[in-house]
Amino acid sequence: MAYQTRGRDPLLDSNMTEALEKRGKELLGLALIMLGVMAAMMIGSYTPDDPNWMVSTDAPVQNWMGRIGASVAAPLFMIVGWGAWGIAVILLAWGMRFALHSGQDRALGRLIFAPIAIALGSIYAATLAPGSEWLQTHSFGLGGLFGDTVMGAILTILPIGSTFTVKFMSLVMGLGILALGAFVLGFNRVELNRIARFLLVGTIMAYATMMSLLGRGATGAMQAAQNLQARQSERRERLRIEAEENAAFAAQQEAAANVVQRDMPRAEPVVQAESAKAGLLGRVPGLIKRPEQLPEPELVETWSDALVEEEEPGSDRIKTKIADVIKNRVRSTKAVHTPVTAPLTRGRGRGPDPLVLNTTPTGQLPPEPPLTGAAKRTEPPLTDAARSAAPAFAPAAAPAPVAEAPMAQDDDMLDAADYDSYDTGDHETVSDVLPLQQAAPETPSIPVAEPRRVVQQPVRKPVQPSRKAQAEAQPTLTFDDTHPGFELPPLSLLESPETVERLHLSDEALEENARMLETVLDDYGVKGEIVAVRPGPVVTMYELEPAPGLKASRVIGLADDIARSMAALSARVSTVPGRSVIGIELPNENREKVILREILSSRDFGDGNQRLPLALGKDIGGDPIVANLAKMPHLLIAGTTGSGKSVAINTMILSLLYKLTPQECRLIMIDPKMLELSVYDGIPHLLSPVVTDPKKAVVALKWTVGEMEERYRKMSKMGVRNIEGYNGRVRDALAKGELFSRTVQTGFDEDTGEPIFETEETTPEALPYIVVIVDEMADLMMVAGKEIEACIQRLAQMARASGIHLIMATQRPSVDVITGTIKANFPTRISFQVTSKIDSRTILGEMGAEQLLGMGDMLYMAGGAKITRCHGPFVSDEEVEEIVNHLKQFGEPDYVSGVVQGPAEDKESDIDAVLGLNTGGNTDGEDALYDTAVQVVIKDRKCSTSYIQRKLAIGYNKAARLVEQMEEEGLVSPANHVGKREILVPEQG
Repeated sequence: MAYQTRGRDPLLDSNMTEALEKRGKELLGLALIMLGVMAAMMIGSYTPDDPNWMVSTDAPVQNWMGRIGASVAAPLFMIVGWGAWGIAVILLAWGMRFALHSGQDRALGRLIFAPIAIALGSIYAATLAPGSEWLQTHSFGLGGLFGDTVMGAILTILPIGSTFTVKFMSLVMGLGILALGAFVLGFNRVELNRIARFLLVGTIMAYATMMSLLGRGATGAMQAAQNLQARQSERRERLRIEAEENAAFAAQQEAAANVVQRDMPRAEPVVQAESAKAGLLGRVPGLIKRPEQLPEPELVETWSDALVEEEEPGSDRIKTKIADVIKNRVRSTKAVHTPVTAPLTRGRGRGPDPLVLNTTPTGQLPPEPPLTGAAKRTEPPLTDAARSAAPAFAPAAAPAPVAEAPMAQDDDMLDAADYDSYDTGDHETVSDVLPLQQAAPETPSIPVAEPRRVVQQPVRKPVQPSRKAQAEAQPTLTFDDTHPGFELPPLSLLESPETVERLHLSDEALEENARMLETVLDDYGVKGEIVAVRPGPVVTMYELEPAPGLKASRVIGLADDIARSMAALSARVSTVPGRSVIGIELPNENREKVILREILSSRDFGDGNQRLPLALGKDIGGDPIVANLAKMPHLLIAGTTGSGKSVAINTMILSLLYKLTPQECRLIMIDPKMLELSVYDGIPHLLSPVVTDPKKAVVALKWTVGEMEERYRKMSKMGVRNIEGYNGRVRDALAKGELFSRTVQTGFDEDTGEPIFETEETTPEALPYIVVIVDEMADLMMVAGKEIEACIQRLAQMARASGIHLIMATQRPSVDVITGTIKANFPTRISFQVTSKIDSRTILGEMGAEQLLGMGDMLYMAGGAKITRCHGPFVSDEEVEEIVNHLKQFGEPDYVSGVVQGPAEDKESDIDAVLGLNTGGNTDGEDALYDTAVQVVIKDRKCSTSYIQRKLAIGYNKAARLVEQMEEEGLVSPANHVGKREILVPEQG
C-alpha cells in the first residue's frame, strides 16, 4: 500500500516549504557564526605553553576555549600557522551569508576551495619574518610546518637569490589569497564591483572633505579679519553720530515733554520706558477701572545687527527715545480696538510679514483700555506696505471714530525709532517670537472627504529563481551523474527577461479610465460603481459592482459597445468567480512582452512537484502560471491562425524538454501541416520521427492504444494502480538488486496436451511518460474521422494512469472536429482568439474567446472549473533551433518501429477489437463477427444488408460493410437489378 501514496499532493505548499527552508538556512547561519566566534577565540588565545595532546604540563590553561581549545589550536598552528585564521574567517563569512540570505546558494561550489585558500595563507605567512618571541617558543615559522616545507622547496628550485624569492613569493601569495579568498568567501562580480566602488568613492570623498576643510578654514580666517575691520569702522561711525546727537538732546527732550503735557493734562508725566515704577503707575488707572484686563500684546521689532559688546555713551538716551515712540504706537493701536499690533519691520515699508503673535482667541476681542492722553496721539502716517497688511489684522466690525489731536512729527525721533543698531532689551527678538508663531493654533478647517482610490496596483512578488536558475547564475562544480551522457538545456539559450521593457500605468490615468467607464456604462443604462482597478502586463481589469437587480448577462452582452466607446481593440466582460463583481477587461495601450525564460526560471516550474509541468504564461496580475499535464490529464487547444496557438505548443514542448530527460518522458509528434513540429525531428525524446502523413497518424495512435493496454497488463501483474506505483516498484527492485519474474507458456505436453509454463526473469525497467502532440486535428478528422475519434476517445478515457497524455490542437473548433465525445473526455481546454461566439461556446462552453487580443492571449479552463485569462510566453524560431541543436548533441533518438509501421498482425486485430473498428479491413477472416456473418449466409443461403442486420443485431452500416467484404472475397455475387445476391460458396453438408 505504500506505493499507492506516491501520487498524492505534498503535505506543505510551496510558500510553507520556502519559509521552512529560509528558517533552516538562518539557523545554519547562526550555528556557523557561533562556530566562527569559537574558532576565533580559540586561535586568538593560543599559547604554546598550554597543556595539549603534545605538551604535558601542570600550568593552568590560558586558552579561552579551555583544554579542548588548546588541544585543537596547537596542531593547527603547527601545521598551517597563521593560516588557521582562515577557518574562523570562512565560518563567520558564510554564517553571515546564510543568516542574511545573501549568496548562500554558492556555498558548495566555493567551499571546495577553502583548504586551498588556507594553504595559500600558510605559505604567505611563511614568507613573513617571525619575531623573537615566536622563535623562542616554536620550532617553525609563522606558516607552520606546511608553509616552511613549501617555501623551502621553492627556494631550492628557483635559481634566484633567497631574499628576492621570498619577497616575490610574498607578493604572489598575497595576491593569490586576495583572489582565492574572495572566491571562497562567496563574492561574485557584482559584490566585488560594489566594494571597489565603495572604496573608490570613500577615498574621493575623504580627499574632497579634507581639501574642503582646508579651503574653508582659510576662507573663514580672511572673512573674520574683514568682519573685524568692518565692525571697528562701524563702531567709530556710531560714536561720531552719537556725539552730534548729544548736542541737541536737551532741546528735544523739553519739546517732547511740553507736547505731552499739553495733550494730556491729567495724565502722569511721560518718563523713560525702562523705569518699572513709572510704567506701573502709568497703568494704575486702567488696573482700577478694569481689574480683569488682559495683558497688553507685546510689539516685537526686527533687529538685524548683533548686540554691541560694550555699552556706548548715550545709549540710555537712545533707548528712552525708542521706548517712547514704541509706547505711543502701542497705545494708539489699542485706542482703535485693533486686536493685534500692526507689524513693524526693519526700515519703513519693507514688507507686510507680521512679527507679532496674536494671542487673542478667534472671535474674541481684548478689553478696551482707558483712553489716556498718550493714547489719543495721532499715529504716524502708515506706509503703503503697512496699509496693505492692515486689513489682514483688522477686527470684524469697524470701531467708532476717536478724536485725535495732532502731534508734531520729529524727524530725529522717527530716525531714532527706525535706528536698528541697538536692542532696547525690553522686547523679544524675532528668533524668540517665530517659534511661538508657528505653534499658534490654526483656525479649524472644514474636513474635506478624500477621493476614493480604486486603483489597486498588484503587489508583484519578485520571481523566486529555481535551483537550476541559481545554479546557472554562477560557476559551480556539478557532481550529479544521475543521467550520464545527457544534460538538460541551459536557460541561457532563451531570451533574457532583462531585455523586456516593464510598463507601469499611473494611478491617475487608471482612475480617469474608471470614471470614463462608469460614464459609458451609465449611457447604456447600466447602474453600478467601479470598486477596483487591477492593472496587468497586457490587460487591466475593472471590477464593476452592479446595482441591485442588474443581470450580469446584460453587461456581458455590451462587450462590443464598451470596446467601441472606450476606443479599445476589444473588451471582455465576465463574472468573477466567488465575488459579487463583474470583471471588465480592457487592453493596455502598450502590452508587456512575456518571456519563456522568466517562467522556466521560477520556483513554480523548477522546484515544483509537477511531473509534467507546462509553462502557460502569466495571469492578469503578472504572476506565472504553471500547469501539470499529469493532472489535466489531457489538453485540448483551439485558436485561429495568428492567435499564438503554435507558439504555445512550442512553449509546452520546451517546458517538457527543460524538465525531463529521454528516460523520463518520450514524445510522439503528429504534424499534418508539416511545418510546426518538424524542427524537433531528431531529438532524443522522440519515439518516432515526426509523423506528417495522416494515414500514419492513425497507425501511431493505434500503437499508443496498444502500448496503453500493455502497460495496464504490467501494472495489474504488479498490483499497482498507476505509473508512479509501477516505477516506484522498479526503483526499489533496482536498489535491492532484484529481478522481475513472469510466467510464460512455452508449449504443450505431448502426452497430456496440457500447456507448459516457465518462469522468466527480466530486468525491471521504468516506464517513461508518453506525450502525444497533435498540431492539427481537423486534417486528421477529414481523413479518418471514425478511427481518429475512437483512438482519442479510448486514450482520453483510460490513458491517464498508464502515463500517456494527449495535447491536441485545432484551428477550426467546429462541432464536426471537436465532437461531444472528445469534449467529454477533455475537461482541460485552452482557447486562443476565435472568430465567432459559436466557436467560443464550442471549445469553452461560454462566450469570451472572440474578444481576446491574439498573440498569445488565451483563456485557460482547468478541469472544467473557472476560466482564467492567461498571456502566453513568446519563443522565437531561433531559440527553438538552438535548444534542438543542444539536444541533438547527445546522440540519436531510440525510435520504436511499431509507431509508424503499425503493431504486429496478431496485435492489430486485438487493438481494432478494443476500439470497435472490426469493419472489414480484416482480409484473413479473423474477425469473429465477420466469421459469424459468413456462417449465417452459407447456412441460410441468403445475403442482404437487412438480413445480416436482423440476424446479428448490429447496425445498418456495420451490416453493409460485412456484405461488401464478402463480395470482395468472392463469397457472394454483386447485387442484380432487383438487389439480390447469389451465394457463391457451396452449401456444406
